[in-house]
Amino acid sequence: MSIIEDKADEALGRRVRAEREGRGWSLADLAGRAGVSKAMLSKIERAEASPTAATLSRIATAYGLTMAALFEVASAGSRLQRAKDQPVWRDPKAAYVRRQVFLHPANPLELVEVELPANQEAGFPASAYHLIRQVVWVISGRLVLMEGTERHELAAGDRVELGPPSDIVFRNETAQPCRYLVAIVRR
Repeated sequence: MSIIEDKADEALGRRVRAEREGRGWSLADLAGRAGVSKAMLSKIERAEASPTAATLSRIATAYGLTMAALFEVASAGSRLQRAKDQPVWRDPKAAYVRRQVFLHPANPLELVEVELPANQEAGFPASAYHLIRQVVWVISGRLVLMEGTERHELAAGDRVELGPPSDIVFRNETAQPCRYLVAIVRR
């Protein structure tokens, strides 16, 4: 793992544990609510495993949070956050890189930048979208977004607003990486 991944996994593990303990839940309670095994949850909490985006989404949904909220860091009261201080996480399966550009508890808007490598995809269950609305804007490359059975093909500059909750797959079918911004509004 890289230093960025190590730090992100440690912080994520602490956050998952703190959320669970704050609710008075056992690992079994969280496993039942999230549909993730107790063994995997224990490894995530100890930073011994880096979860996929789909697994993180199920954990966040069990807590009634967005995935971004699991990466939330306390701000020192400044409205400025340098790129070097923005949380970065790499999905171990698709190797996509997720940068939390903006997240503040008092603001319902979240901004996430994603770089999806060539010929990779990341999927999320419909349950991940019950608490949020999203707009996806492609910065560079090409992105195929499967919204249930509906296929959206996006090029640089294109955007799509996601509809009612459905299973979503972000797919890069090209030989070049794709960068896109996800604007999320919490309900």
